[in-house]
Amino acid sequence: MPAIPTRITLTGYRSQTGRLSMIMTSPIPRSPAGRAALSLLGLACAFGPLGAQAPAQYDAEVRALMARPAVRSALAHIEATDAETMADLRELTQIPAPPFLEGERGQAFLAKLREVGVDSAWVDEVGNVIGLRRGTGTGRVLALAGHLDTVFPPETDVTIRERGDTLFAPGVADDTRGLAAVLAVLRAMNEESIRTEADVLFIGNVGEEGLGDLRGVKHLFREGGPGIDAFVSVDNAGSGGITHMGLGSHRYRVTFEGPGGHSWGDFGQANPVHAMGRAIAYFEDEADPYTRQAPYETSYNVGRIGGGTSVNAIPFESWMEVDMRSEGVETLAAVDEIFQRAMQRALVDENALRRQGPRLTVKVELVGDRPSGEIPEDHPFVQQAAAVTRSLGRRPTFGRSSTDANVPISMGIPAITIGGGGESSGSHSPDEWFRNEDGPLGVQIILLIVLAEAGVAEAS
Repeated sequence: MPAIPTRITLTGYRSQTGRLSMIMTSPIPRSPAGRAALSLLGLACAFGPLGAQAPAQYDAEVRALMARPAVRSALAHIEATDAETMADLRELTQIPAPPFLEGERGQAFLAKLREVGVDSAWVDEVGNVIGLRRGTGTGRVLALAGHLDTVFPPETDVTIRERGDTLFAPGVADDTRGLAAVLAVLRAMNEESIRTEADVLFIGNVGEEGLGDLRGVKHLFREGGPGIDAFVSVDNAGSGGITHMGLGSHRYRVTFEGPGGHSWGDFGQANPVHAMGRAIAYFEDEADPYTRQAPYETSYNVGRIGGGTSVNAIPFESWMEVDMRSEGVETLAAVDEIFQRAMQRALVDENALRRQGPRLTVKVELVGDRPSGEIPEDHPFVQQAAAVTRSLGRRPTFGRSSTDANVPISMGIPAITIGGGGESSGSHSPDEWFRNEDGPLGVQIILLIVLAEAGVAEAS
């Protein structure tokens, strides 16, 4: 059984206001001993020079920000121009954006960035659409992003159907609402001529869903990228949720291959489907006890299988797609090790049973690698977002998910994912819907988070 990991990595972070805190790139263990050790570490940080300030101080800072005339006007502008935000939502929703085919929607988003107004706008090498709004020159860079892609295949009808105050369409909330909210924040900042100290990137990124594997955000945070210091992802609807913990995952496509043949005439040849059945059983036999006692929550799933041509034919191939997730980097690696061992054991055992013909082969292809990590709840960036949420009358909630923020969080870069306002349900289904209940409130929360982190220049 794999060893139980205990390592916790802490990375320093200095916010726009100069506060120094810590980011944890391994999450809190669920074992009593692990939590006790981490509690002692937390006490040491809290009473040392790295301790975070009290929530009341963040609340006071946000109240001071909201008292600025330009900021008050920008908040009012979001309410007054909500019809434009909804028009953007309707237009972009009805442009298909399947995985790896986000180009048409990306061009429409690019045109809107230029229409609203940025200092420069471009499409990068992987298809991310980026608009730069320059700050006054601190050198820091904040990114505000929604993802362009949806989970739906190219043939999906994305026409919006309206029933009363509810819009029904695939992708209308996840994440076209995020894109519309990004544009609304930019529009409000421009209308009131708010200058930030940090540069702000307004982004429609590719590759968030499924086998897109966060490729858009991975490209943004590559070596030689735009040098983003803090990242806000707007994903789906809602107002108040703050995702500050990333759920890591590995995804594989496994293919067993052999010569195939007739079920009677070629009986005794190695069978790829039999091998795959063994592989699944071997994997679960070892993964189940490990995940029950692992220090971090961990899951595994065989989501799709296929192969074979007829009931009376020995298949020439069988394939499956496997998903593994964990809150911890080391536990994800451990369950991956169990998986790899099971695939090879199944191959050896099935080949040992063959009576004739060549051996089977197996190809194990990594098709998804999403990193994990977390920013502590008391980190300045998270507490800043919580204070903003409280200031507008909502109770902040904190959580973990697999989003674009996984990538910067895993690198020790402050990042959160929040909703774009309104209500929604049915994500990833043809009956997905969005209702603009308190929609402007979500956009106002985003605006204040951006301004609190980027800093507002004195002239604004």
